[in-house]
Amino acid sequence: MFILFLVRLRSQRSIPKASLPSSLNVHTRSLLPHKENPINWNTNHSFVLSNPLLSLLEKCKSIYQLKQIQSQMVLTGLISDGFASSRLISFCAISEWRDLDYCTKILFNTRNPNSFSWNVAIRGFLDSEIPREAVVLYKKVLQCDGIKPDNYTFPLLFKACARLSLIRLGNGILGHVLHLGFDSDVFVSNAVIHMLVSCGDLEGARKVFDESCVRDLVSWNSMINGYVRRGSACEALNFYREMQVEGIKPDEVTMIGVVSSCAQLEDLDLGRESHRYIEENGLKLTISLTNALMDMYMKCGNLEEARKLFDSMTNKTMVSWTTIIVGYAKSGLLDMARKIFYAMPDKDVVPWNAMIGGYVQANCGKEALALFNEMQAMNIKPDEVTMVNCLSACSQLGALNVGIWIHHYIEKYELSLNVALGTALVDMYAKCGKISKALQVFQELPRRNSLTWTAIICGLALHGNAYDAIAYFSEMIDSNLVPDEVTFLGLLSACCHGGLVEEGRKYFAQMSSKFNLSPKLKHYSCMVDLLGRAGLLEEAEALIKSMSMEADAVVWGALFFACRIHGNVLMGERVASKLLQLDPHDSGIYVLLANMYGEAEMWEEARKVRKMMRQRGVEKTPGCSSIEVNGIVYEFIVRDKSHPQSEQIYECLIQLTRQLELVECMPDFPGDNSLVGSNFDRCI
Repeated sequence: MFILFLVRLRSQRSIPKASLPSSLNVHTRSLLPHKENPINWNTNHSFVLSNPLLSLLEKCKSIYQLKQIQSQMVLTGLISDGFASSRLISFCAISEWRDLDYCTKILFNTRNPNSFSWNVAIRGFLDSEIPREAVVLYKKVLQCDGIKPDNYTFPLLFKACARLSLIRLGNGILGHVLHLGFDSDVFVSNAVIHMLVSCGDLEGARKVFDESCVRDLVSWNSMINGYVRRGSACEALNFYREMQVEGIKPDEVTMIGVVSSCAQLEDLDLGRESHRYIEENGLKLTISLTNALMDMYMKCGNLEEARKLFDSMTNKTMVSWTTIIVGYAKSGLLDMARKIFYAMPDKDVVPWNAMIGGYVQANCGKEALALFNEMQAMNIKPDEVTMVNCLSACSQLGALNVGIWIHHYIEKYELSLNVALGTALVDMYAKCGKISKALQVFQELPRRNSLTWTAIICGLALHGNAYDAIAYFSEMIDSNLVPDEVTFLGLLSACCHGGLVEEGRKYFAQMSSKFNLSPKLKHYSCMVDLLGRAGLLEEAEALIKSMSMEADAVVWGALFFACRIHGNVLMGERVASKLLQLDPHDSGIYVLLANMYGEAEMWEEARKVRKMMRQRGVEKTPGCSSIEVNGIVYEFIVRDKSHPQSEQIYECLIQLTRQLELVECMPDFPGDNSLVGSNFDRCI
């Protein structure tokens, strides 16, 4: 069954025949607590029930008790029985009181241990935090005379390769499978498919699946869920339909894949149809399946149905709570998300990340950082995702000091500086005004993707470094990375800041002609702004008229601003009329139009605009500013008195204003600063 697949593998030069770890030392002292519930290791075998010592072993509750029983087995000679010794090994490998260190001691000191003993020890390591040691044990098996791996051994090994994404090692073990003739075993075949799917080789898994003569429901489920994990929802659903045509009845695992595909496609109708199928065919609503249904309804915008499922669950897992929190947060219902969040009985870092990320997505950076502080007070250790969210919040607020603190935290606790975290650091420094630090972090990153390059290009554009932004874009293309819409937004913004009209025209044209990207409204607004600033108002207006979509207020606003700069009142009136049709309650349009008339000394028209503004009940929206002091971000508007020290702040402003007036009136006496006096020092 694997012959054609093996031919393909052998054509890959770098894959060894059997790349197994060379070390035979089984290190278990750093073993962490088990993640899942232990497997039931007990047996009803007649030999066990009829033997007093083995019967006692079945009731064992600690390693100390096991050692007492083991000593009696040594004294009575029972230890020499292969089955009896395998019960000791089973207890140490997979019971609730497991001790893998002692398991290997018994295994290595047992005379001629049987294949079951080796397999159960391998399984114990596979289900531990050090699954690589399962493969080390397998190599030990190969070195033992008289012991051969069997059809129970290989599924365990392929599962270990799947967990560790060791596809080359898996290919080497596959050679052993073919050599020993286990390729027609359904359990081995399914394990191979699962390993290839988990390692991302869906094409290889499909070849094995198609060539297999022993595939079953597990085979189909592995393929369907493999396509789902890769984000190929359409392929997963096609595979599901093929499965139905062949008369294979889906189970709960199948439907998790199908429902997850509906979630990826945001296809509510198909999701509801799948839910009905589950109910009509009596499939059990397992926790995992219910979580998948909740996620599907949330992503498809049906919060009510998702909440019904959540409320109906008697046993809610961390995934259940997090799914509902993420759903509400992404829908902008942050108060409801936070209410559920605080109702959680136990919270690890994942739901905290979900809430912080929800606030960041809603542009509530201040609330996100406040929640991060609360998380620290609860002694919840942040991870890389937490740091990415917090850095994004700093970028929104311009909170440089907090961003620097987070950077130091990452370095102090040696968090993995992956691409996402590195990109977030570059973006934070750029948006908080430290472009030199952003460039330094960018250069020091071990790995960069297109998002990292986009972050530095947009950062350089923000700081007006147009030529540097273009140079980095060229370097990005030379690195065989593909730009996206955001990359071009940064590039066009750079051209706009630098007044590079020809370059802007070139890159705008290349979006569709070279990179097959359709310009969006933001790209058009950048181009209109670029042309408008350069005085090319007619070309900018013609570009708007040529758009395949309806121009929004941002696009027309860019042209209106250019009309005011260049004093083109006639075009400005036309554009202002268009803007007022789009949003008649935007005070900024009235103010800019009145100012444009004022600058053109058209006082009567300016008065008419202000009168129209009053008649329509439009009030000028006060601007909001923010300042970071000692790591805390303060927001304020004009004549704001909400701060508890507002009196002292205004007194300080009065003192500063007086000092500035004094300096303006002073003759220029080089080196004499005595007149800039103590009042300023006290104010500071």
